[in-house]
Amino acid sequence: MSEETKAYALITGASKGIGKSIAYELAKQGYPLLLVARSGEELKTLSDDLHAKYGTISPIFPIDLSIKEASLKVVDWIKMNNYPVGILVNNAGYGVWGDFSHSPLSDQLGMMQLNMNAVVELSHLLMPILSKEKQAYILNICSTAAYQAVPTLAIYSATKAFILSFTRALRFELAKTSISVTCFSPGPVDTGFAARAGLSALNKMAEKFNMQPDKVAKMAVKAMFGKKSEVIPGFTNIISVYANRILPKAFIEKTAAGIYKI
Repeated sequence: MSEETKAYALITGASKGIGKSIAYELAKQGYPLLLVARSGEELKTLSDDLHAKYGTISPIFPIDLSIKEASLKVVDWIKMNNYPVGILVNNAGYGVWGDFSHSPLSDQLGMMQLNMNAVVELSHLLMPILSKEKQAYILNICSTAAYQAVPTLAIYSATKAFILSFTRALRFELAKTSISVTCFSPGPVDTGFAARAGLSALNKMAEKFNMQPDKVAKMAVKAMFGKKSEVIPGFTNIISVYANRILPKAFIEKTAAGIYKI
């Protein structure tokens, strides 16, 4: 199938980490891409490299999705250019580490806007466009943090719990349509997330447990095209989530607090 016959894959947070690796993985499979992230320079570099390696068409749209109504601007750009979209990868997100009462409220609200609202907005606004395709996909990049409360990452873990619940419900609602919805929940990934969240104290431990973004991206894309409902990559992560289901919540939360208080 030639690239011209494939609808675009819209990837948020495409300039770094898992989003960037997903861009390369889909480009290898011949998909044209729509790349969205804050840094226009990094997006341009990525778009040029994808074109050089795979001949991929990758228009870019630099914007900060943590700002209200940014999602509307992305969709207006898509409509203005008549881009057919068959894949939506809701990947953009970040964490804010620290006790809730000591963390700036503006940072917490911005994280909620990006991690939750932007996902809801893009999913809803793009539904009519996705529905035009014989087969379309929504891939929500979540986290193992969705399965438990995490003290010092209280709002981050809550936003991911929201995405997990939202994805499950949306998948059920769209079961008889052409749109497949997948929730992909990795544990620690070598993406720079910890540094941005202010978790530099975990760098040494992260080196032992982090998965590589390229490997995670391959698993995420495979899960999406396989129409999987919910995927947790990595044996350790699966065991961790299972433990959250059977062990007392107070014990899990105390353990998590001990880890992130390092």
